[in-house]
Amino acid sequence: MEHKHHYTGLTDAQVLESRKQHGENILTPPEKDPWWKEFLEKFTDPIIVILLIALLLSIGVSCYEFFNGHGGASVFFEPAGILIAVLLATVVGFLFEQSANKKFEVLNQINDDTLIKVIRNGNICQITKKEVVVGDIVILETGEEVPADGELLEAVSLQIDESTLTGELVCKKTIIEADFNKDATYPSNHAMKGTSVVDGHGIIKVLKVGDASEYGKVYEGAQIDNSVETPLNKQLDGLADLITKVSYGIAALIIAGSLIWYFIDLAVPFEWIPFGSYLLGKIMIAVTLIVVAVPEGLPMSVTLSLALSMKRMLSTNNLVRKMHACETMGATTVICTDKTGTLTQNQMKVWKYDFYDLNDCLEKNHVNQNNPKNHSSDIICEGIAANSTAYLDYSDPNKIKALGNPTEGALLLWLHDNNINYLPLREEAEVVEQLTFSTERKYMATIVNSPLLGKKVLYVKGAPEIVLSLCKNIPVKKSEIEKQLLEYQNKAMRTLGFAYAIIEDDTDYIKDGKLIFNSQFSILNFLGIVAISDPVRLEVPDAVKNCLKAGINVKIVTGDTPGTAKEIGRQIGLWEQNEDESHHLTGTEFAAMSDKELLNRILDLKILSRARPMDKQRLVQLLQQKDQVVSVTGDGTNDAPALNAAQVGLSMGDGTSVAKEASDITILDNSFSSISRAVMWGRSLYQNIQRFILFQMTINVAACLIVLIGAFLGTESPLTVTQMLWVNLIMDTFAALALASLPPNEKVMKEKPRKTSDFIISKPMWHSILGVGIFFVLILFGLVQYFKHADITTLQDFDFNEFFKNYFNFGHGNGLSPYELSLFFTIFVMLQFWNMFNAKAFMTGKSAFANISKCGGFLAIAAVILAGQWLIVTVGGEMFNVTPLKWADWGLIIGVTSLVLWVPEWPRIFKRYRR
Repeated sequence: MEHKHHYTGLTDAQVLESRKQHGENILTPPEKDPWWKEFLEKFTDPIIVILLIALLLSIGVSCYEFFNGHGGASVFFEPAGILIAVLLATVVGFLFEQSANKKFEVLNQINDDTLIKVIRNGNICQITKKEVVVGDIVILETGEEVPADGELLEAVSLQIDESTLTGELVCKKTIIEADFNKDATYPSNHAMKGTSVVDGHGIIKVLKVGDASEYGKVYEGAQIDNSVETPLNKQLDGLADLITKVSYGIAALIIAGSLIWYFIDLAVPFEWIPFGSYLLGKIMIAVTLIVVAVPEGLPMSVTLSLALSMKRMLSTNNLVRKMHACETMGATTVICTDKTGTLTQNQMKVWKYDFYDLNDCLEKNHVNQNNPKNHSSDIICEGIAANSTAYLDYSDPNKIKALGNPTEGALLLWLHDNNINYLPLREEAEVVEQLTFSTERKYMATIVNSPLLGKKVLYVKGAPEIVLSLCKNIPVKKSEIEKQLLEYQNKAMRTLGFAYAIIEDDTDYIKDGKLIFNSQFSILNFLGIVAISDPVRLEVPDAVKNCLKAGINVKIVTGDTPGTAKEIGRQIGLWEQNEDESHHLTGTEFAAMSDKELLNRILDLKILSRARPMDKQRLVQLLQQKDQVVSVTGDGTNDAPALNAAQVGLSMGDGTSVAKEASDITILDNSFSSISRAVMWGRSLYQNIQRFILFQMTINVAACLIVLIGAFLGTESPLTVTQMLWVNLIMDTFAALALASLPPNEKVMKEKPRKTSDFIISKPMWHSILGVGIFFVLILFGLVQYFKHADITTLQDFDFNEFFKNYFNFGHGNGLSPYELSLFFTIFVMLQFWNMFNAKAFMTGKSAFANISKCGGFLAIAAVILAGQWLIVTVGGEMFNVTPLKWADWGLIIGVTSLVLWVPEWPRIFKRYRR
């Protein structure tokens, strides 16, 4: 490389001093919590906290009963069951996230050992990127990555790909102040760390290294733990708070009511010892109620639901790294999306071309028109292939990549799409002389020995207005070409003009680094123009439309120009022709505004152009202040801080490692439509969690009321601790799996996003929980009363007259036999079993058997629950306080309790057919 100036660079002593003062050119890796600390964080979940309190109380009660001879080792079944519930819920979630994190660890490995050329001690030498220091003179050439932030000392035809920082594929760099782009995100005479040289060469003086560079700031921003609370966490917090208040309130009511009855019925002088014994007994009942009220299976069930969705979303190209993101996507109200690589393909392509008739030109140059190789299109193809410095990478036949200048690569891809291999054309056309593209000339010119025409041919391409000014023969009116160019440029497309000339003499048409042609002297023939753009992904307009219909606002946040950003917005249906300009801001305007000013405009903003990385993060945080649930999509390093700040960060599969590290979900197929599917999954998952809460809270309401009634009537609960653990832990976990296995419902995309302030239990859920729960209690209370005053050996002897006669008979009766307790336990479980089908149909307006063929997992798990209940009753014995039931009783229980399903099912079926 030729230098205009002589540079000596730093001395060895200056290098050491600079490194000491400004640090090394490496990025400081984030501090990661040890695995044990990450595991302990799982215990901060509000429901887990309630379970831990219940565990301590249960241990206390069990120890009291065991050491006072009131029970054997079986009294510890309850605390053991609660402990298992806690460990299962925490361990499963921890292991799933650890597994996902391992898949991402490799993404953050950055290669700092690449060799680059620097000038030190007056000599050019090679050092690794990490050895670069502030003050170094670095030589940049085509294809190399810029190792640090620096100011250009020289720039020859220098073009840099800044897409990792700004989203712009090609930025022209120069040291000529008159040519500076004032709207550029970074100064035109600066090269930034992490960007790459796509054309030309230059020399920079390093200004910032490592963490101090723009790339380093973005990397650091991507590591900040914003601890954004997810909507589901907030709503589960609210549920935990409700359970705590209600259970503690009822427990206090039991103790207070018992004390009142004690003193009302006190017929003998008050004595402390009998009173203490009585009070302790009631406290035990109150603690039992608290334990029963806590849904032990809920944390495990939510974790399993998230984990199952995490696995199933992978089949729709959504690789979920953090489990909460599965559900949070469903609550998303705003999607802030990058342009390049997310909305667009991140590959320049020919959008349209206008090549004009060349027959007249060929005739003037005495070219044989009958030779098929002399067809005008062949001239265009040879010109594109030979007059270029780009290449195509054919290593992956399914995804041909352009190497080098993206604009030139687009032309080669266009040839490939038309089944023309550029390489033989380039190899056969021997290059005689060449001028590469430069920002000063604004064109590229190549003279070749053309096998096509059998003569020397000069090919020129560049800015259309420049190429036109060099041409003698223009096939159409210049005004028509200018009109067409204006149309393309208004659509934010890059345009190129093409020309050629057949050289008949030995005149040197290239002198002093430029063509000698001008408007008065020229032999150039104008070929036509081409419009090039980074096209919108085919699926994006429909996916954006689906998001807007679902009540989700989409905002484009890009480092590209306002014109390009608006045109992309127009193409995807986000920006109207007469859109209010207040819905657009540039990065400069955005940075100049206060938070208060922006909060008044932020919801209506549609496009933020020329945005810097930290602008995106600020936008996300301001939206969150407006109670928005924000998802951010992006593929570049510039997107990382915003990806990390959002409730859900969505990186693209071919994005940078820093972007993936900062994200919660990686979209493997880079498709925006996968994002709308993730929203559908999230909303469906939330409905499934609601259905499970409906199912489990109905059980808990029934169980709590049974314990409460028993406490006031002075009778023990007919449900033992181990039986309640089966219902609350094992059966509920299976039910959660069954409900989580339900396929997603596309109709959820027609609804608006839920509010973060909404309680997870809606009004219809409350009506169902309390209504069905109280109905179950009325039935179960009647059974207890009937069994107390009758000796039942089979349900075939069931007498309804006796049932109603004894309903309000509060005498002590004969108690419940083991067989009656087994009947009661099985009836209680089967009521909940059939109610699970009602939970499946809840909020759908459809029959519980709608799409049943697609619910194989649900039916399989239902069968497992049924088989499990039979197994426990048949072989559970003393541990579950049960005895085997007769087959006839099983049939009666299953048949009669199924009315819980069939009674509400008929209106659902009738409603369906009435439609």
